[in-house]
Amino acid sequence: MGFGETKSSSGYGKPPWIFKGSALYQLHLVKAETARRFMPKKFRLVEAFGYTLGGFFLANYDDSPAGVFDELVVIAGIVWNPPTSCAWAARVLVNSEEACHHGRKDVGLPSQVARFSKRITPVPRQTKGKFGGFLNMIGMGTTIHHSKDCMEVQVAEVVGHASADICSIKLITDVPTPRFNKWMGPSITMSLPSFSGQTEYNPNLLKYSCRIACRVRAVRPARVSGPSPLKRDRDSDLETTDFTSDEPVDNGRNLSISVLLSKPILALEFNCFEMQVEAPIILSNDSTSSLRAA
Repeated sequence: MGFGETKSSSGYGKPPWIFKGSALYQLHLVKAETARRFMPKKFRLVEAFGYTLGGFFLANYDDSPAGVFDELVVIAGIVWNPPTSCAWAARVLVNSEEACHHGRKDVGLPSQVARFSKRITPVPRQTKGKFGGFLNMIGMGTTIHHSKDCMEVQVAEVVGHASADICSIKLITDVPTPRFNKWMGPSITMSLPSFSGQTEYNPNLLKYSCRIACRVRAVRPARVSGPSPLKRDRDSDLETTDFTSDEPVDNGRNLSISVLLSKPILALEFNCFEMQVEAPIILSNDSTSSLRAA
């Protein structure tokens, strides 16, 4: 068959690995030339008019083999895997040493340890009835105050004893938390296949699948900003930079930021989230030849 199974680390136990919590899956239009910088040349990118579908997956796990932790997966784009397609992760940021080690060794992911700082601020909103203005003047107003929360998640990659800011993600969420399941959207199950590997920690080309069961609903796309206000203008230019030249320095972090700063088109909120990750399989040269011919 040309496939082989990878061995899992003892800390995570035997697969499948189960993760529970909540997540935001946001799709962006990513320039094809940017996405290609992350993936093997043998892959054929799914693209149209010079763009592919990338984005990010921001998750908070309250139950996992590594315990409670946060994860930000930067998705470079989609590649063909006839008769469907697979995602390719540009960078994976986690605030767990164990999760980082597992991602690197067992799943072949470009995982990095990071710090996640969260801040929640209320965002008041007013909705007035038809005669709200007049009734308010006479003390009989029917103005309804709805409240939302703005959660800002700042992510900084840990580099030795220092850290490098990656991004700030601002999400608008309803308050209070919806009481009924209908507000969380329908229950769905789906499979998200992905390629990985060919990193310094795992040189093999791998394929793995994430089976997800959750309640899903479309939400307002999160607003993503660059590392800092002083660098924001410079980071905004990353999406228009010519990435076809050969840089002498690894620009993986900057390229990942450019993916995060690309144009969002859809955001999906996952609640009552459970993800089952199967052990990756090693792809042979014969199996990858079909990807080039697709």
